[in-house]
Amino acid sequence: MIHPESAAQLFFRFLRFGALAWGGPVAQIGMLKKELVDEERWVSQEQFRRSLAVYQVLPGPEAHELCVWLGTLRHGRLGGLLAGLGFMLPGLVLTLLLAWCYTAIGSWPPSALAAFAGMQAAVIALIARATHRIAQHAVTDRVGVTLALIAAASTLLGVHFAIPLAGAGLLYVAWPAKNRSLIAAIALAWLGATVALLASGGVRADLVALAESAGPAPTSFHLLGSGLRAGLLTFGGAYTAIPFLQEDAVGARGWMTAQQFLDGVALTGVLPAPLIIIGTFVGWIGGAFSGALLMTAGIFAPAFGFTLIGHSFFERLVAKPGVHRFLDGISAAVVGLIAATAIQLAPVAAGSIPRALIAIAALILLYRLKRRWAVPAVVGAAALLGVLAC
Repeated sequence: MIHPESAAQLFFRFLRFGALAWGGPVAQIGMLKKELVDEERWVSQEQFRRSLAVYQVLPGPEAHELCVWLGTLRHGRLGGLLAGLGFMLPGLVLTLLLAWCYTAIGSWPPSALAAFAGMQAAVIALIARATHRIAQHAVTDRVGVTLALIAAASTLLGVHFAIPLAGAGLLYVAWPAKNRSLIAAIALAWLGATVALLASGGVRADLVALAESAGPAPTSFHLLGSGLRAGLLTFGGAYTAIPFLQEDAVGARGWMTAQQFLDGVALTGVLPAPLIIIGTFVGWIGGAFSGALLMTAGIFAPAFGFTLIGHSFFERLVAKPGVHRFLDGISAAVVGLIAATAIQLAPVAAGSIPRALIAIAALILLYRLKRRWAVPAVVGAAALLGVLAC
């Protein structure tokens, strides 16, 4: 039974959840379930599992989407809005402070630069570990593995992410029907689009070559659109936003360097917030305070919208086998995109022997440590090792 609670009390309750949101989505969802489902019984175990399954398939940070859903159950759409804002606010404020400090200091001392270098090496380990974790749930058969590998290869060749995402989704839908003509047609269309793009030169420049350079500042529309696109394509967890944010933000056509991007992932990874809050940092680099808010609004808009506008509709939609398989195919391709991103960023983050060793040590620790504080501890230890190795 739900205890009587005002809208203001609901907001502050989820604000507390947000301030304690360490340890990634599993820990965040476990915290919500323990208090609101197991102890206070806001919903039944079955209702919670069904809604969680929906948000694991839809894009967006599922812990945040569950907060919006639970708030909606208590106070309608206003409650959903307040619960979602409360949960994201601590991470947003802390990221704004970190981004301001990061850009306000014009010249970092050598020890701080060495610490950032160590943290960047740890980020590669974080992305590699996340890729494996997401793949365990998103890639469940040989077809999914094949699609993930092709998507990774396409990304490394510089093909725009839309092609492998669409191709993987369509192929995963067509495969169970064993319609060879349809499968061949989709595969040929995917191959043709890839070849045409490569032949036209419409590919991304190499990130390593662009590590020290960045392009012009983005417009407000670009920042909002980039955030919205990332929010709509985060299938399988917040780490899946990284390839799409990197696509826009890093390099000569973006507004930040690869080192800045890696620093942002490292710094926001230690905060009590979904890792998708990296978008706030990316937006700050592109447009200071207003840029950070625009990027954040774009990223979190789908997470609010899916629940506030039509939870029941999306629950029925995701239950359709064809839609579910299409989204599963996209999820498999996204795994490949994340893996390719790690490969592209590795020379920047771990391009020397000491930094490569830090990355390896961080990866081992991330596999061995199962505590909520594992990520902050590993990133902090990498920073210390970076200072000692300089």
